[in-house]
Amino acid sequence: MPVVISMLNSYSGWALCAEGFMLQNSLLTIVGTLIGSSGAILSYIMCKAMNRSLTNVIFGGLEAKTKTWGGGKPMEITGTHTEVNVDQSVDLIKESNNIIIVPGYGLCAAKAQYPLASMVETLTKKGKNVRFGVHPVAGRMPGQLNVLLAEAGVPYDIVLEMDEINHDFKETDLVLVVGANDTVNSAAQDDPNSAIAGMPVMEVWKAANVIVMKRTLGVGYANVDNPVFYKPNTSMLLGDAKKTLEGLQGKVADYYAS
Repeated sequence: MPVVISMLNSYSGWALCAEGFMLQNSLLTIVGTLIGSSGAILSYIMCKAMNRSLTNVIFGGLEAKTKTWGGGKPMEITGTHTEVNVDQSVDLIKESNNIIIVPGYGLCAAKAQYPLASMVETLTKKGKNVRFGVHPVAGRMPGQLNVLLAEAGVPYDIVLEMDEINHDFKETDLVLVVGANDTVNSAAQDDPNSAIAGMPVMEVWKAANVIVMKRTLGVGYANVDNPVFYKPNTSMLLGDAKKTLEGLQGKVADYYAS
């Protein structure tokens, strides 16, 4: 979906450019060229991040119900998930020194960046190593999460791209996944028949503990079940991200204030 939106933006730019040529208006031509070029470049970046061609991203969904990426049947997910509440999550946070937060579109939709930033500030002041890992296509479009985190006052130097932080998960005590799904789906690596097979993802499941904050166990935009939700080191903290993070932030602040 973000790629399609970006391509439509690009097309509108080229249409404006053509209009400029027809009307012999240099300003329209220049502005249209800039919009068209930037949209095309952004689409290319997102396709590269998903390890897909533009054609596959745009038209691949037409065969989604009858054909998988590898040509076979997707891996069947078995097991049950583990749920935790806010108090149990706070206990895990208190016991962890190295924490990575992986935000997704759910953070944007819930507008939960402010309580999250406040909690990160509290934890950082207490000496915990807290960082953010941002997938290139997380959110509606690349850069959206970076802007929201910066808006909330999160320092730039602790917000890292996937390639910079992916190798650190295996040495991480706790990962907090906030509203992300497809970008942390292990099926991309483990299931060659998955619709997202080969897509680079954040390897959150390699951490000692993972807490996933989502409204439900539902699938993401790719319509693919996420095996990470059922792994033994993963706990689901279900509910609205903003309310959940406000609860976490309040209890973390109270604990360290006492």
